[in-house]
Amino acid sequence: MSARDWQKSSFSGEGNACLYVSAPDNATIRLRESDEPDTILTTTPTALSALIRSAKAGRLDRLGAL
Repeated sequence: MSARDWQKSSFSGEGNACLYVSAPDNATIRLRESDEPDTILTTTPTALSALIRSAKAGRLDRLGAL
């Protein structure tokens, strides 16, 4: 996958801890960090949306205490 297939998050700024997103088709979303570009998380739009909604609602806050 070439660098042009990845979009850098607008929230990443100019620092080293950047999140990149790629959507090669309508059923797949790929995520990676700039620190570990060879490690790619693959998910679906539905699953990613559910994760984001849960995080925004605070339902994942307890995970930081584990």
